[in-house]
Amino acid sequence: MTNAIETQGLTRRFGTFTAVDSVSLTVPEGTVMGLLGPNGAGKTTLIRMLLGVLAPTAGSGRVLGFDLRKGAEQIRRHVGYMSQRFSLYPDLSVAENLAFFGRVYGLGGDALARRQEELLIWAGLADQRRTLAGDLGGGMRQRLAFACAILHRPSLLLLDEPTSGVDPMSRRRFWDLIYGMADGGTTVLVTTHYMDEAAHCDRLAMMNAGRIVAVGTPRELQETYGGGGGLDRVFVNLARMGDEAAAAHNPGPDAGRGTGRT
Repeated sequence: MTNAIETQGLTRRFGTFTAVDSVSLTVPEGTVMGLLGPNGAGKTTLIRMLLGVLAPTAGSGRVLGFDLRKGAEQIRRHVGYMSQRFSLYPDLSVAENLAFFGRVYGLGGDALARRQEELLIWAGLADQRRTLAGDLGGGMRQRLAFACAILHRPSLLLLDEPTSGVDPMSRRRFWDLIYGMADGGTTVLVTTHYMDEAAHCDRLAMMNAGRIVAVGTPRELQETYGGGGGLDRVFVNLARMGDEAAAAHNPGPDAGRGTGRT
């Protein structure tokens, strides 16, 4: 099976702070890979490197066969990206947002018009085409942002906490859209804090303190790290292990000193 994403020792530093620390990760084509970790774990920084908008400090990687360092433009043409902030223009209508992003991706004329209409129906937004994006509810804004991300039929979707702040019904509908894309052969890398969503990924990568601390199917991770609990217990246990490893790797100024107690 061909890998959509391959990284080896991928690292990003900001001054003396290491946001992503020697990450080696493979994501096979057609896989829904969940990326989990606490806030500040490095997930967004990793996605920005995979998207080609942030250069690695060290290490290497390929996305859809393109080198991260040399093929950033090609990567962005073949990858769809959606963040939790839903990068939409609130003063443009639903249809106008689709048209704008379509032109950004190089679509135009009848091809853009057909794709726009197709996505309006697919996302359940046909009746809202003239509504300003800023006037939509959270779930509808989410679906519009997703439609904008897939206008150019990307082979890979990078979704950074795409369900944050929306209601459970909207989350469920959104994941139905993700599964539909995956069934069509699109590879998906998605960050999430919701364990019910993580349970439905093909594979999970657990990240903490900039490092990948475990990779496997949800069942494999539960059996290895769950201690008889579910993925929430896996998350807590791996976060604790990652914190301990980070402390050992970056000891504080008092490391090695005695407390003076006997």
